[in-house]
Amino acid sequence: MSGAIWFRRPTPTSIRERHVGTLPALMGMEFDEVGDDFIRGRIPVDERSIQPAGILHGGASVVLAETLGSTGCAYTLDPATHYCVGLEINANHVRAVTKGSGWVSGTARPVHRGRSTQVWEIRITDAQERLVCMSRLTLAILTKAAP
Repeated sequence: MSGAIWFRRPTPTSIRERHVGTLPALMGMEFDEVGDDFIRGRIPVDERSIQPAGILHGGASVVLAETLGSTGCAYTLDPATHYCVGLEINANHVRAVTKGSGWVSGTARPVHRGRSTQVWEIRITDAQERLVCMSRLTLAILTKAAP
């Protein structure tokens, strides 16, 4: 897809403010960049995001992926009339990342933006930009009830 996709263009600050007091904030998630067709964010690989073996928990990758994809979807919609909710997410974990090795970064881009669904692809990479996780998120687009 080319060109700006946003109904209202997000900023890293507006995205961060939207997540105050939520799981992404508790995990230390940061929102780095918004392009014409993507959102980028990251989480630290620390005690908040690892599993007992000392590596990045797969669920932490899924939280990053779902947060970026659903946030992206939300900003493509008119908030007065529509909202989105997740229907399905999958994640292929292809590389382990150990505690203390810095951050993992995710980039979310839409691959389908229809009237009733959107599908977003989220690529998560380590500090050396090696693929850690590939995720796909499917969202339902719902119409808000009239007041």
